[in-house]
Order: sequence, then C-alpha cells, then structure tokens
Amino acid sequence: MRNAAPVLSPVVLLPLLLAACADKPPRTAQTMIPAGDPVTCVQISQIRSSRVIDDQTIDFQMRNGTIMRNTLPNRCPGLGFERAFSYRTSIPQLCNVDIITVVVQGGGPQIGASCGLGMFVPVKPAPEEKAAVKE
Repeated sequence: MRNAAPVLSPVVLLPLLLAACADKPPRTAQTMIPAGDPVTCVQISQIRSSRVIDDQTIDFQMRNGTIMRNTLPNRCPGLGFERAFSYRTSIPQLCNVDIITVVVQGGGPQIGASCGLGMFVPVKPAPEEKAAVKE
C-alpha cells in the first residue's frame, strides 16, 4: 500500500500563499519621484510606449524621453495582471477624463474592466540611497 500525499485544505493553503506573496517586492523597476507639475492630457503622437506597473499605475514613455506616470483614481481589476489596455478618443490627446479598457489575453483577446485615467505626472528615477559606512 502506498502512502498518500497529505492534502492541504483551503483554510491552511490560503495563509501559506499569502505569506509567500507578502515578501515579494512590487514589480517596479525602480522607485520614481515627481519631476514636474501634473497635466491633464498628453499628445498621443508623442507617446513612444506604455508600461503597466500595477492595477492603478501606468508609465507612458514619451518621445522626448520623459516618463509620464498616470495613477488611476481607482484600482482597475486585471490591469496589473494582463498588462495590456486599449483606449478610444476622438481627439489627438489622451486625457484624465478618458477611459481605458483592460485587454484580457489568452484564448483570443477579450474585454476586461474599463477604468478612468488620472492626471499625468512627469517622473524620474529616485536617486539611490548610499548605505552609511561605519568606520
């Protein structure tokens, strides 16, 4: 007779999964700090690329090298996981009054949550803190 592997109930498994995730740092490459005043809109033609940071934050890399961070006023379910979104606008600008829609990938594109944008804030990498050296 073979020994059966122990089966963990969901009550035991959930705290273990949460503990495993708690030590993981956020998925940002580096900490960013504001580098100017917020603006309501950016020119679509000036957006080089976008990078979804999490369910509430998108960085737009502009053609001039500036990074414009948009922090959505509310969490947008699935945005951080899918890391893909679409938008539709009738003017050549993307503004804080516009809505993005999460694009659910896998098994063919599907539509996810729709969420409002926030203000666009220019950001730059925070200076690295040097560890104090004791002599």
